Amino acid sequence: MRFPLISSPHSERPNSVTQTMLWVILTLVPGSLAMTWYFGWGIPIHIALATLTAIASEGVVLKLRGRRMAPALNDLSAVVTALLFALAIPPLLPWWLTVLGTAFAIIVVKQLYGGIGYNPFNPAMAGYVLLLVSYPVEMTAWLPPEMLNHNPLDLEQTLAAIFGSTLPAGLSWDAITMATPLDQMRTQLDLNIMISEIRQSPLWGDFGGQGWEWVGNWFLLGGLVLLFKRIISWHIPLSMLGALLVFSMLFHFLDQEAYPFGLFHIFSGGTLLGAFFIATDPVTACTTKKGQLLFGASIGIITYVIRTWGGYPDAVAFAVLLMNMAAPTIDYYTQPRVFGHGERGND
Repeated sequence: MRFPLISSPHSERPNSVTQTMLWVILTLVPGSLAMTWYFGWGIPIHIALATLTAIASEGVVLKLRGRRMAPALNDLSAVVTALLFALAIPPLLPWWLTVLGTAFAIIVVKQLYGGIGYNPFNPAMAGYVLLLVSYPVEMTAWLPPEMLNHNPLDLEQTLAAIFGSTLPAGLSWDAITMATPLDQMRTQLDLNIMISEIRQSPLWGDFGGQGWEWVGNWFLLGGLVLLFKRIISWHIPLSMLGALLVFSMLFHFLDQEAYPFGLFHIFSGGTLLGAFFIATDPVTACTTKKGQLLFGASIGIITYVIRTWGGYPDAVAFAVLLMNMAAPTIDYYTQPRVFGHGERGND
């Protein structure tokens, strides 16, 4: 009788990558449902479209590379990339842009570098930035949140807008879309309007824009679950949010009418989604604890700098990609001391 030889720990365990990705997907569900509630049917439509595109793209590339498709597709990493990308784009983005961005993320950023574990950049953010730079008008046309939307679209109308670029009679794109709170704040500050005057608009909630801050709360909840399950560590989220909050509060205290309150930056845009689900990508982030603190803090600072003085209001994607480039160098200089080796000259 032949017995299977299994290395320690001599117990069957599920695929750790699949298990990790499954937890990420599950913890993104509350935020995804909140976005659907506030911004309409476009959110689940783009999630489905991006997921199908990601799986098909990965399958085609694996086939061309002569690799087995089942193990790579079963690890759910393509689904996570699709989900993160779909949550970052406007609800009524034309379908072909969703396909283009997702395919670029999977084929170019992930598979051409060797697949999961080899990509130097976060695929979802690379796909998002490609579209933002190439199609800025389409990528900045967001729907108003549910409580401010005077022309909500039903499922059939949303499908027509996404796949046919057609709207109900009597409506124009300008009538149903608006700038995000970050874009709105930045544009009006550039016009020398004071923050106290800007916040008189019904767009604003307690800290960020109405709807947006509640979406952030649900992503925060999902991120806390990931921390509790030890899927991610606290180093990157805490340092990123802490650095962003410290810098924004510093400038706010210097001039409260020119720089928003710190929590505005935390609960606006993709900050909380980026802190817990994007910056913590184990492949493209730093691996050492000191490196993760520096990595996260740098993302927070770069995000604030771009939002305040740059040309892109959200900036989380750009900050993450810039720090993805720096991650190997940071890891190199923050390696922990090997046990048994002291400082040079003390050996």
